[in-house]
Order: sequence, then structure tokens, then C-alpha cells
Amino acid sequence: MTKFTYVFGVFLFALTVPCFADEPQATDRPNIVLIMADDLGLGDVNYYQKKFQAKKSLVPTPAMDALAKDGMWFTDAHSATALCSPTRYCVMSGNMNYRSYAPWGVWGSFRESPFKPGEATLGSVAKSAGYATGFVGKWHLGGDFLDSATGEIYRKSERNDPNTTVDMTKMVGGGPPSIGFDYSLTLPCGIQGPSYTVYENGNWLPLKDDSKIIFLDKKTAIDPKFVSDKGPGPGDSNWDAREIGKLLSSKAVDFVNDHASKDPFFLCYWSPHVHLPHTPTTEFDGLKIAGTTPSNHLDTVRDFDQQVARIVKSLKANNVYDNTLIIFTSDNGGLGVGASIKAGHDSSGEWRGYKNAAHEGGHRVPFVAVWPGKIKPASVSDEPVINQDVLATMASLLDVKVPADQAKDSLNLLPLLTGNGEFKQREYIMMQAGSKNEVMFRKDGWKLILQSDHKVSKFEPIALFNLNDNPAEDEKQNWVNDPEQAERVKAMRDQYIRIRTSGERTTPAVQS
Repeated sequence: MTKFTYVFGVFLFALTVPCFADEPQATDRPNIVLIMADDLGLGDVNYYQKKFQAKKSLVPTPAMDALAKDGMWFTDAHSATALCSPTRYCVMSGNMNYRSYAPWGVWGSFRESPFKPGEATLGSVAKSAGYATGFVGKWHLGGDFLDSATGEIYRKSERNDPNTTVDMTKMVGGGPPSIGFDYSLTLPCGIQGPSYTVYENGNWLPLKDDSKIIFLDKKTAIDPKFVSDKGPGPGDSNWDAREIGKLLSSKAVDFVNDHASKDPFFLCYWSPHVHLPHTPTTEFDGLKIAGTTPSNHLDTVRDFDQQVARIVKSLKANNVYDNTLIIFTSDNGGLGVGASIKAGHDSSGEWRGYKNAAHEGGHRVPFVAVWPGKIKPASVSDEPVINQDVLATMASLLDVKVPADQAKDSLNLLPLLTGNGEFKQREYIMMQAGSKNEVMFRKDGWKLILQSDHKVSKFEPIALFNLNDNPAEDEKQNWVNDPEQAERVKAMRDQYIRIRTSGERTTPAVQS
């Protein structure tokens, strides 16, 4: 593909994006802020520890706690998957990840975007309603960069190649601007590499005046800790993982400041914290961070909390907090970090497993919705929700019509949040775990775990738990091989496969 062909293709893509709504009618619709953490578990939030476990937390999280007190906390909330990249597609599109070309996730910075031309996304839904749209944070959904040697789109791996010919000065497509975001500050793969660059509206943002794009490895980095286990790759010569949270949150604040007085806005803030590497900043807005908890991991939780504090403070300073719907969640379950566990901290709370696991700890996440005057403060809901439900909820709120063949797995939570209108519950929950290719099907209190393969050519039952009686998923009560449950196992497996292969919706279409 030549550069001209690519640009022409982008033009055609823009023409195919449907207008989902008429011109906006209301002038008092709320701003919307979606804050999604990376690898933050239930047990990492002090509010959860105190309210649901009666424990004293080892890490203070006042900003997250304040949101929980101001809004509705969901006790049965999940990430769409137990890993970050596939969950990001689900949240952005309202679809299960098996509907994309990459069922297990789009991991490389240079892979093709999973979003189809004209597909509804958080960005396009808000934009079609007349909102100013901004994306800030970790992307991890591929992207288009040019090969400086050929002028074509570069599709190789970014890892371990000091002689790569990719042009890292511009993200020419496949990023937030291509799916409805007016403004973007993008980390292609977050803080963990193997690319270590930042892009503002598609253009490389040098971190300092003397920044250069180099092959960033443990020898060339400012600190070898900044190069994660994902490997070395192209990066900014001044990449400092300790300061990324400050950079992102300051850009989010700038976006709020720019639009609070003139536009309704949607801010999608996807922090790269608390993913590895855990390199907490020394201080954040006058608060000492590094060394204040038993582990670098928990220090990084404090770093993220300060990011949340900055965004909330900016909303209040601009007098728009009371007219803003804030949704706070995480992309998957928490981390099992040795130093944190040794100190007595459990990121998963009382649930079994951590990030990547098919068990509840792999995908149980914080989920809080705040909208002063509309959502009852300090309220709690036991309704099962998934973070991919944000799209349908936004579409309903903004009176945006989403085609029935899109956002097929997103549930409208607005009646549940506000108490107005009819809320339609899920009949079942479909999720997937992580690198071991497990999928999960939950119905009537029962949870079936199926072992798949990378090609999705088999679904072998490996666990059946009754979560009502066995929420901890104790293996002694794994009934997958119990003759009395054989019929249930078969019925649940068959239903999962039928739903998945048919391509049918799993939630009611958004009505507006």
C-alpha cells in the first residue's frame, strides 16, 4: 500500500461512518468522563476494603473512595476479559472480542486496528451527539505507522529490532482519531512497551526539547527499569516511566479546561497504571508517593489515585462536576505481586485468582457511576454488569440510535443508575480469560469455564462452579465431572457455542 492509497482509504473510511443521531436537541446534557485503570483490582481500592471486607487497607486511595461515596458501587462488576488489550476493544465497541479479527487481543503497536469502518464506538457515539471528544491514555489496539523504506504501512513487530525502518514520528491511522475522537494523547501500548512514545493528535510528542527516537533498551534508557519485560523497542530518548501519570492527567485536565465552558464533552481516560513496570513517581502534586507503601506496586496505585484526583478537581474547578456522569472501572482484575501479598495486601479482595485468570479475581473489577442529583450517592447495586456496557448506556443517555448489528453485547445501564425507565437484565454472562484461551459462561448462578485453543476450534469444559454456594471457586466443589451436572454442563456449553457461532446479540438493542 502506498502512502497515497492509504490517505485515500482514510478518506473513504470517513465517508462510511454513519451519523447515528440528528442534531442535538438538548443543551443541558451531562458531560461524560470514563476513567479506566490498568490492572487495578477490587482490593486495591480502599473503599472496597473497608466497606465489603472490614479491613484496613495498606494503600490510601482518597480520590477513588470519594467517587464511590458520591455514586453507585457495583458488587458484581466485570471486565469483558481478564486481559487489557481485548477488554479495550470490548469497552470501546460494546462488542465481545470474538467479533473482532483478533479474538484474543490486538497486542502489537503496528497491528491492524480491530475496528471496522463505520463501527459504533464510544467516540463516534459521543461525537454524533455533538459532544467534543477526547481520548487520553493507553491504546493497545494497534495502529498505522509508515515504513520509511517503502512508504507502506508497517506491520512488523516492534520488539528487539534496533534496525527497524518504521517511522515513529507520526501515527497516520488506526488510533483514536479514526473512531471519533477530536483530541487524543495516545500511548500505543501503555507504559510497558515495547514501544515507548507518546502521540498527540497522531504526531509524536517529544518528552523534552532534546528528545530523539532511539532504540530504547536497558542500556540506552534513563533507567533500565523503564524497559519492561515486554522488551526493548523504538522510544523517546527521554522516556521516564515515573512521570507518565502526571503527563496524561495534565493533558486530561487541559481537555476539561478547554471545553467545560463551551461544549458538552466526553473524556475517555485510560490510564496505563497500575501495569508493570512499577516505577512510581517521587511526588505528585505535593504528595509523596514512592516509598510510602510496602511495595512499588502499591505506590503506583497511589500514583493512579492522584491522576483521578486531578481530573475530579478540574471538573469541580470548572463548575461542571455536578453535571458530569463519571464512570470509573478497570480493564481486568488485579495483580498478584509478591511484595504486596507478603505485606498482607490482596488485589483481588476475597476472589480467587488475579489478572489473566478465568476465576473471578481475573475479571471482577471496580465499577462506579457518579452523576450528582441523578445517581444516589453511596448506593450499592448487586446487578451483574460488564465494563463494555458503557457504550449502550452512553447511547441511551445521549439519545443516539446505534444500529442493531453493532454494540451487540453492551447493556443499557441508565435505568438502573437513575431509577427511571425499564431496566432489562442479562439472562447470562459471556466473558473470556487470558493467555490460556479460556472462556466463561455464567447463568442462573452457575459458571462454566471452557478450555479453548488459539484458533477457537474447541471448547472443552474444565470447571463448573455454583457461585451462589461457592463464590471462592473452591476446587473441591468443581462439579464439571459430576454425573448429576452432566446435563447442565452440556446445555451451558451448547448454548455458549450457539450464541458465539450465530453472531446474535447478547443484549437488547439500544432504543432511542
